[in-house]
Amino acid sequence: MLETKILEVRDRGTFIAVLAVNMNCGPTSITTRYYLRRYGYPCDGRPNIAITRLDASGEPFWNDPYGWSKQARTMPIAHEYIIKNWNQLENGDVVDVEFIEKERATVKVSERFNF
Repeated sequence: MLETKILEVRDRGTFIAVLAVNMNCGPTSITTRYYLRRYGYPCDGRPNIAITRLDASGEPFWNDPYGWSKQARTMPIAHEYIIKNWNQLENGDVVDVEFIEKERATVKVSERFNF
């Protein structure tokens, strides 16, 4: 089974809820492994994270951090951070680009706590 997480990507004036999927075979079925390998996923035990916007707005589902053309700053930085920190991230965590870039001292609090 593929591991998924819903994360909150934040930047200056930006809130993007994303669905992140680890496209690594791990302990999974032979069928899942076949399809992932067939499409070139290495299944080597390292996180291989594909991300799409949770609002299903037609934005692509990328596993390349630099494939995000419309989000020239936010999504490439967030995506790379998610790959590097996949095992430490929990469902619902905030990925704060301003914090990652050392533009602020603390990570923003999730907007879900404001409702």
